[in-house]
Formats: sequence, structure tokens, C-alpha cells
Amino acid sequence: METFNTFADRMKNMGVMNYLKISLQHALYLLHHGMLEDANRNLSRAEMWRYGEKSSSQEVLINLIQAYKGLLQYYTWSKKKMELSNLDEDDYAYNTASQTMLNHSWKTSVNLGALIQTPGVWDPFVKSYVEMLEFYGDQDGAREVLTNYAYDEKFPSNPNAHVYLYNFLKREKAPREKLISVLKILYQIVPSHKLMLEFHRLLKKSEKKDHHKLGLEVLFGVLDFAGCTKNITAWKYLAKYLRQTLMGNHLAWVQEEWNSRKTWWPSFHFSSFWAKSDWKEDVALACEKALVAGILLGKGCRYFRYICKQDHQVLRKKIRRIRKSVKKHSIVNPGL
Repeated sequence: METFNTFADRMKNMGVMNYLKISLQHALYLLHHGMLEDANRNLSRAEMWRYGEKSSSQEVLINLIQAYKGLLQYYTWSKKKMELSNLDEDDYAYNTASQTMLNHSWKTSVNLGALIQTPGVWDPFVKSYVEMLEFYGDQDGAREVLTNYAYDEKFPSNPNAHVYLYNFLKREKAPREKLISVLKILYQIVPSHKLMLEFHRLLKKSEKKDHHKLGLEVLFGVLDFAGCTKNITAWKYLAKYLRQTLMGNHLAWVQEEWNSRKTWWPSFHFSSFWAKSDWKEDVALACEKALVAGILLGKGCRYFRYICKQDHQVLRKKIRRIRKSVKKHSIVNPGL
């Protein structure tokens, strides 16, 4: 195997950009194979090497090299943090480990700081940096990093940036309105994101009518996606919220959501095929979907009829309640 020194010497003859790129690739290869010390030496050597004027593209690569050094230092910091949790605060070893952690966090901050100010998608670097800032009580610094990462227009659209900010604000016990504002942007980017059910719950608790309306839109939006069709929690929420919305005299909200879906949701969710398949695989899911189907399509809906015809001793009472609820709330024949 080629030694580190001969590899680096050969790379120096390839030009600045190629040398930096290949040094970074080689360091990633070493990281992948657990050769952390070799990777760190490789990155340090590439970081120190200069030739002529430094271009903007070279600047980005050097920042990236420094950031990977920062990740290696974060890895050491993280190990020390774990060791620290098992030590007594009065122990000498605790003070030693604590000082080592502080040294590594300072080096990591220097190495990561430049990169995360450069427009790009830097998820692992941002997460590592923020974890250290929070550990040392710099909540303001962590919030500033995450806010810039999520909202700075120079950065590309990145759902994870909003997830990180939201989770940080939750840990801070931020006001509901603030949490809603963050998830609203995530909803616009990824309406099927797993946090959308949490978003619905926040909207439901709000005192604003437009938030309640958005809460209905969010549930329909989640179930528009094929990957969410078996999500029983989403169907439970929709079944319950449809009834609440209709009892609150907001038929127009339901009709607005349904009008754009009535041509394709019946075959997408409520066909005879899906009724048989859902009943066979998950009767609880089938019952929730049957209630939604009945409310939206009426008691003539194939899905609703199939589920209601099933003779299931345990679910007999539940099916009777579904029939009653559809009779009371269906938007096809209201009041019948």
C-alpha cells in the first residue's frame, strides 16, 4: 500500500486544485476505513500547502478540509464527553478530560466556523458545531448558527436546516407560535415530512382560526403521498379532525380540500382493492379509512360499504359508530 508521504509528494505535482481535491478524497477513504490519525495528518498537510494566489474555489476546498479536521476533533470531543459522563466531578480524571474536551471544542469551532458561513449543505458539520455550543451553554450562538443556516437566502433550500432549528427551539421550550413558523416553512418544502403530524397538533392547539384551517390542509397534504398511505396515525387524525371541523361549521374548509382531490383520491385510497387489502392487513387502519371515505364520498363509497359489511365480533360496535358518524357528518348528503 502506498505510504502517506509518497502519496502526498506525488499529489503536490498535480496542481493546487487537484492536490486539494485528491487529498480530501484520500482523507475520506482513510476515514471510511477507520484510519483516523492518518486522515488527520493528510488533512493537516493539505491545509498547510499553499501555492500562488488563493482562488475562491481553493478557499472553499480549504474550508472543507478544515471542516473535516473539525469533524475528527469533534469525534475526539464526543468520546471525551462520554467518558466525562462516567466520572465523578471531584475526580482528577474529570478535570483532565474536561480540559481535553475544551481544547478540542476550541479547535473544532475554528475549523467548522468558516465552512458553515459558506453557502452550501453542511448538515453533519452544523449538527456537530451546535452540539458543542449547547454543551457549553452558548444557546445564543447555537440559535444564530441554526437560524442563519435555515433562513439565509444565500444557502440552498434544505429541509434539514429547518428540522434542526425546530428541534433546537423545542429543547429551548420556545413559544408555540415560533415552532409553528418554523414548521410552516418545512411544510412548504416537504409536505409529507414526518414532523407534519406534530405540526398538525401544534396548529390544532393554536387559538387562530387560520391555523385550524391549515391543520386540515396539512393532514390532506400528508396523505397525498404514496409513502404515507398506510400511516394509521395520519388517518386517525384526519377522521377525528374532519368531524371536529364539520361540527365547528366549517364545511367550506373540507370542500376546499376535497375539490382538488375528488378525481383521484377515490382510486388512490378508497377502491375495492384497497378495502380488501387494508382489511386483511390492518383492520384498525381500514376502519379509520372507512370513516374518512364515508364522510368524503358518502355511504355509497365502495370502501365504506365493504368495511361496514364485514362481520367482525370485536369491531361490531366500532363499525356501528362509523355508520352513525358518516350518517351525521358526510359532506355528500349533509344531515341525512
